[in-house]
Amino acid sequence: MERGSMIAMARVGPPPLEEHAFRLFKQAVIARTGHHYYDDKDPLLWERVAKRLRATGAGTVGAYVELLADPKRGEAEWNALEAEITIGETFFFRFAEQFEALRRTILPAVIRANEDTRQIRVWSAGCSTGAEAYSVAIVLRELLGEAVADWRVGVVGTDINDAFLKTARAATYGKWALRSMPPQDRERWFTADGPNGPWTVRPVYKGLVHFERHNLMSLLDGTSPLQFTGFDLILCRNVLIYFHTEAVNRIVRALGECLAPNGWLLVGHAEASPEFTRSLKSVELPGAMAYRPLGSAADSEARSTQGQVPAEPAPAAVVRTAHGKHSSKAPERRPRPAPSRPTPSPPAAPAVASSPADLLSRLRSLADAGDLQGALSLAQDALASLPTDPTLHYYRGLLDQSAGRLGEAETAFRSALYLDRSFVMAHYQLGLLLARRGDRVAARRSLSTAARLAAGLPGGAELPEGDGLTAGTLTLLARAALQPGAAR
Repeated sequence: MERGSMIAMARVGPPPLEEHAFRLFKQAVIARTGHHYYDDKDPLLWERVAKRLRATGAGTVGAYVELLADPKRGEAEWNALEAEITIGETFFFRFAEQFEALRRTILPAVIRANEDTRQIRVWSAGCSTGAEAYSVAIVLRELLGEAVADWRVGVVGTDINDAFLKTARAATYGKWALRSMPPQDRERWFTADGPNGPWTVRPVYKGLVHFERHNLMSLLDGTSPLQFTGFDLILCRNVLIYFHTEAVNRIVRALGECLAPNGWLLVGHAEASPEFTRSLKSVELPGAMAYRPLGSAADSEARSTQGQVPAEPAPAAVVRTAHGKHSSKAPERRPRPAPSRPTPSPPAAPAVASSPADLLSRLRSLADAGDLQGALSLAQDALASLPTDPTLHYYRGLLDQSAGRLGEAETAFRSALYLDRSFVMAHYQLGLLLARRGDRVAARRSLSTAARLAAGLPGGAELPEGDGLTAGTLTLLARAALQPGAAR
């Protein structure tokens, strides 16, 4: 792509008249999929969403949200949207150091531990087009040799993207997916349609693998299928980078609960965190870090190093502020230059001399100008004078949320609702926040209340503190966020 085209693409964004609707739509997408990756990537998300608007004929974000909420067509369109926004670059035997650890230490230990039952269960979570699942099956088949006939080996690959799963089931790949593989191995493990491919995984390996649709977020709300437990090995590599830090910690804890007592968990190189050792034991291997259930049998081939994983930077947490603006909380996991930040303004003047309407006007102005600290200071001063104003608590919640203080934000939203149970936007923002924190049950209650209250108003009525958002549009957004996740 030429440089000019790249610059033009980087400037792609939602139409100005739909910017607020797009922000709320994005929150609904993140709440459903857990893909916090898009929190600060509006141009990239809009570029992909715009493809679905063109494909469906939806002329606006509002019309597209209405399609997603349709009882008959909505789920199919959600699947298409999730396929569009999921990133799935992968290839066979990706990250050679981890596969060396699998070949030399982890899988031999699994085989020894299961000699009595002669059964091995492996889960490739977020498997994309299947290269990882088939790579593990190849290693297992070669380690077991002819004895594989006496074993029950099952490798399941899961993903949220139906298009990826279709490719995975076909087991046919081009040269790019096999780029790290020597020609002699390619001939052993694949059949080819010609000298330049494509190549298809041989039946002896393909028969060990099957694929299912699954959303990792379902591990947090209790809807994950019951059979997803007792795994000897779970690989969840380069998947967690798309989720918010709090969701990552809960997902890893849930994955640990899906392991057999002596099971193993592998995550991506950049995804390891000391926080994981609250529920798992870290095991350092040459070129790889693995995790095992606490109390699992010690392995003589590995050295436990609980709590010694280097800390990774927290991912960027960019959240909607009081008037649709965004701000970066911290660098992403992958190093990048820190975003520039506006110089904080002097502390706001005491709020006691201003009317509530004037305070809110000043607060919005500060937030619109990017002075979040100034806006927060003003909100704190105002609440000291007007502690029973629900709108001030609501904006305090938005500002705390923008700074990544999710616990404080939840308290502020709940305070607003304690003072005004009919505050639709507070119910809605609380629901999205709870979904972001992984509390899907409570999130569903709040979003359901927002949808019910909004549905009781005229469709064209603008909601208080909704920045022009109408009751009809919010009803559709809330219902879209409430639709069942992709777990099956």
